[in-house]
Amino acid sequence: MGGFQYGLAWSKDFELGNTQVDTQHRRLFELVSELVEACMLGCDSAQLKATLDFLVNYTVQHFRDEEALQVRVKYPGYENHKRLHEDFKVSVGDLVRKFNDGGSSEELSNNVNRVIVRWLINHIQQEDKKIGKHIDSMNK
Repeated sequence: MGGFQYGLAWSKDFELGNTQVDTQHRRLFELVSELVEACMLGCDSAQLKATLDFLVNYTVQHFRDEEALQVRVKYPGYENHKRLHEDFKVSVGDLVRKFNDGGSSEELSNNVNRVIVRWLINHIQQEDKKIGKHIDSMNK
């Protein structure tokens, strides 16, 4: 595709230094990119719904794993971080409902970019990085 990537491009700037979290974040980037690409290529609704559902389920599992890590390392911002995850799940649930109620692939693509892509980038760079710093400080 001429070097153009749909959705999110992974870079080392997003790494926290925790193998499990970094691997899951990389996979989230891949899943979001696959969803955006499917929307742009005009995939049928059933395929878009299956991709969206898989992304949602993977995200929920990732949040569980990330929150378990925070508890394990006694991360002081755990409660706030968990609330951010819960708020995001509500936003994504709204996006899924709109799509299930007859939204178009173009509308889904716009919402994925507006809701998921922006949130994921900001959340990793601003919030998840704090977890990485906390873990680093424990290892010193």
